[in-house]
Amino acid sequence: MDHRILETTRELLDEVGYQALTVDRVAARAGVGKAAIYRRYASKAEMAFAATVHEHQLPPLADTGSLHGDLLALVRAFHVRMATPVARQLAPALIGELSADPEVDDRFGETFLAAEQAAFAEIIERAVGRGELAAPVDPAMAHLLLLGSLASALYVLNLPVDDAMVADLALAATAGITALAGRNHGGTGGADGAR
Repeated sequence: MDHRILETTRELLDEVGYQALTVDRVAARAGVGKAAIYRRYASKAEMAFAATVHEHQLPPLADTGSLHGDLLALVRAFHVRMATPVARQLAPALIGELSADPEVDDRFGETFLAAEQAAFAEIIERAVGRGELAAPVDPAMAHLLLLGSLASALYVLNLPVDDAMVADLALAATAGITALAGRNHGGTGGADGAR
């Protein structure tokens, strides 16, 4: 049933767009009750995000053996999902709903953003364990450095993001996370070292 709901949501987003998408339409076409959808998703925005970008849980992370490799694999996977025409259409509407409805915003934070930040926490933990990072870094900051930059490029600046730019974002995030880890460790890395 989960697959049917998400597949139907994707079909309707392609056909009618986000503004015309309704839970009623998804339920009718998928052959499920609205209650079944609302047991899974608290809002239309949540359902559409799950259908286009990622569900509540992320797929297993690639372990490439390096911080840069792990970040590059992660941002490439997100770029594929976030750069689709449907995701580009959804993003502004979703941002509007998150800012207008604190309950939707809280739910989004507790589900999707929590899953994304858990992925960053895992990547950082591995990098600390390998000795690549001198200390842990706040996963929310790492998330902002990489996926926040990607979202801004795609949805705010409307840049034509290609793989070269994605690779540059991963490189910049690696440098930023490494600098923050050095600062957190009390070293002289990053901007604090210049003080």
